[in-house]
Amino acid sequence: MYLKNRFYYLLTVVVLTIASGYAVEAMFTVGRVLLLLLVVAVATDCVLLWRRRGITASRHMSQRFSNGDDNPVSIRVESTYRFPVDLEVIDEIPFVFQRRDVCFRASLRPEGETTVRYQLRPTERGVYGFGRVRVFVSTRLGLVQRRFTCCEPQDVKVYPSYLMLRQYELLAMSNNLTEMGIKRIRRIGHNTDFEQIRDYVAGDDFRTINWRATARRSVSVTPRIMVNIYQEERSQQVFCLIDKGRMMQQTFRGMTLLDYAINASLVLSFVAVNKQDKAGLVTFSDRFETFVPASRQPGQMQILQEALYAEHTQFGETDYSALLAGLSRHVTHRSLFILYTSFTTMTALRRQLSYLRQLAQRHRLLVVFFEDEELRDFAATNTSLITHHSSLLTYQRIIAEKFAYEQRLIVSTLRQYGIQALLTTPQNLSVDVINKYLEIKSR
Repeated sequence: MYLKNRFYYLLTVVVLTIASGYAVEAMFTVGRVLLLLLVVAVATDCVLLWRRRGITASRHMSQRFSNGDDNPVSIRVESTYRFPVDLEVIDEIPFVFQRRDVCFRASLRPEGETTVRYQLRPTERGVYGFGRVRVFVSTRLGLVQRRFTCCEPQDVKVYPSYLMLRQYELLAMSNNLTEMGIKRIRRIGHNTDFEQIRDYVAGDDFRTINWRATARRSVSVTPRIMVNIYQEERSQQVFCLIDKGRMMQQTFRGMTLLDYAINASLVLSFVAVNKQDKAGLVTFSDRFETFVPASRQPGQMQILQEALYAEHTQFGETDYSALLAGLSRHVTHRSLFILYTSFTTMTALRRQLSYLRQLAQRHRLLVVFFEDEELRDFAATNTSLITHHSSLLTYQRIIAEKFAYEQRLIVSTLRQYGIQALLTTPQNLSVDVINKYLEIKSR
């Protein structure tokens, strides 16, 4: 039993009334009556609340959460009391969220029910433990509360952002990918994979006429012009290479760069499989670690998701020589490698440039690294706002400009060696990578 504030307010009134009896004797009698009424009210409240098991509650949510997305959670509360009650519903959410506001108030009609809804946004992959649901019930008298403990403790696994996959899937089905920022890439030249020969129809390109097939048809009674039909190149291998070194531990809006790279890799693999390409995965840090062979079998996305779920940042220095050796052993066909890493200075790039060049000689390589949006905005600060008294701010702005310049220099250096580079912010990573993939595929 828990006494509510209203009880203490009334008790204070009773005490003050009895105390005033030292000045006015009649107030002793009034105070005793008020005390008796308070005791009767509390007893009545207790009888009403404890006469039956009046509240049941159940928690409803997905068996797995999507990292970086808002995941809905609902609590259904039902009452068997034959009078209206007031509720306070507290859900014991995982401590990692550090939230103290998951307390909801509601009122129920006699034998009524209600549903409490809220959302949780995890920023780390792993297992999250939910506790019990505590429901505090009081009558309209509001003197005491009864606590009901409902629901069993429950563990939920947080996977890479699969909710984003559903958004892309639904938009792709309705041909509305441009709503997500996916561009329509104009194709250059012709596709080279032969599909079939068919009759010429108005609008076909004259350059696709098959003169030999046309000559064979010309000897028949009804001569026809025949054209070759080509289809988009398929079954290309697309590997996402994810750097798990210490630089990928940097955070942006609560999520590490590694988690952004994992979410983008999952989405890109989904798009590649839908484009009839084979999607694979490689992770590395100070050694060559996870390798998932490229495939487009129906269960490939589940394999990739389970592999990405278990990845965590290593705090050592990244070894690109181990990556090169591992890829040489496991990947024998020319493939598209999309490397997610973080280069902040030219010195960091020069240490790894020779390995990147060797990869680019054997495969098609796209290096994706992250731009610090806050640093970029700070470097773009209007110089007229900086006075002669803020010399420290001036030095900080110059350093920010230097870092921004070095990132642009990294992009140009990679392109000089025939390596494609993409500098993007974490929040635009998925869309920018997909656009770059479609551009490369169209060429």
